[in-house]
Amino acid sequence: MKSSKSLAGLASLSGLVYSTEAGRMCPACRQALTACVCGKPSLPKGDGIVRVSRETKGRAGKGVTLVKGVPLDEAELMALGKTLKTACGSGGTVKDGMIEIQGDHRERVIELLKKQGRWTVKQAGG
Repeated sequence: MKSSKSLAGLASLSGLVYSTEAGRMCPACRQALTACVCGKPSLPKGDGIVRVSRETKGRAGKGVTLVKGVPLDEAELMALGKTLKTACGSGGTVKDGMIEIQGDHRERVIELLKKQGRWTVKQAGG
C-alpha cells in the first residue's frame, strides 16, 4: 500500500507532454517546443570585444587559435567558423561559444575579422 506522500510526489511529476494541437510540449513552461523560450540559449554576454589568442594547453603541445567573445548565435558562429577555417586552410571546430582553428593563424584571423568591420578585435595573450 502506497502512502499519501508518495502519491503526492508522483502527481507533481505528471504534466502535459504532448498535445494534438501543437505536438511535443516543454515540461517547464508548458508551451509547444517550437514556441518554448526557457531552453533556448541567449547570445553570449561580454564586453563587445572579440579576442583572438593561441593556446596549447591540453593539446599535447599542438597550438590552436581561439576566437572568443563573438556575439553570434550558434548557427552564425558555425558559419563564421567555417569561413575562418577555409581562409586559413586549416581544420577546427566551434564549441562552447568559441571558434578553435588548428595552428597559429592569429594574424590572418584578426585581419579577416577587422575586414568585416562588425566587431572590435584584439589579440589576447603573447
